[in-house]
Amino acid sequence: MFLPGLIRLAANLKEDVMKDDVMKEEYCRTLPFWGELSESGRSKFSENLNPHVYERGERVHGGENCKGVIFIVSGCLRVYMLSEEGRDVTLYRLYKGDVCMLSASCVLPQITFDVFVDAEEKCECFVIGGKIFSEIAQKEANLKFFAYETALTRFSEVIWVIQQIMFMKADKRLAIFLWDEMTRTGSDIIALTHEQIAKYISSAREVVSRILKYFVSERIVQSARGGVRITDKKRLREIAFSESVQS
Repeated sequence: MFLPGLIRLAANLKEDVMKDDVMKEEYCRTLPFWGELSESGRSKFSENLNPHVYERGERVHGGENCKGVIFIVSGCLRVYMLSEEGRDVTLYRLYKGDVCMLSASCVLPQITFDVFVDAEEKCECFVIGGKIFSEIAQKEANLKFFAYETALTRFSEVIWVIQQIMFMKADKRLAIFLWDEMTRTGSDIIALTHEQIAKYISSAREVVSRILKYFVSERIVQSARGGVRITDKKRLREIAFSESVQS
């Protein structure tokens, strides 16, 4: 009885490995740089690209080492900075099809600050070690270009976040966030708590609750189960992309 059980287990493991290999091969073909890599570059990249599943709330990258380059297949990752006092500032979130380069400081030596990455929901990802990625990129110009282009895009988002925190009033930041979430999800319902929204716009929950109460009084939004419903898109857009009306 013991031997047949081992045989079945080995067969199941082999089948799982084959499925993972097929999924990885299919995923690699979707990468924008894949067709530009040499045969040896594709082979080395694929061999070192490993699937990972991160559960909701799990710390993906702690900022102290070179995690590697993370390719998001499904779910959501939050990238943020953490102060010595424990206050965090959300830099951006990553979704299906996005790539996290700031978790690979060994790939981009210009990255001189620590970032943290948490799974906001269950995430399926592919991860390639930073050292291996760097070795391939040194020989494959298109991969190196992809890395720098991706990092530059994210740095632009970081600057945008800093501009919002330093120069925009809270009502405008909240309106921009609600508009962006509505556009991203295609839904009028923003299924986030006041505390989650506050975390994403680097504000206090009390501030978010106060402004949302004002938005409700202006019939811009309505309270909904587990979130808020946007009812006046025109007014929300006016607040987001013009002068603030509430401090």
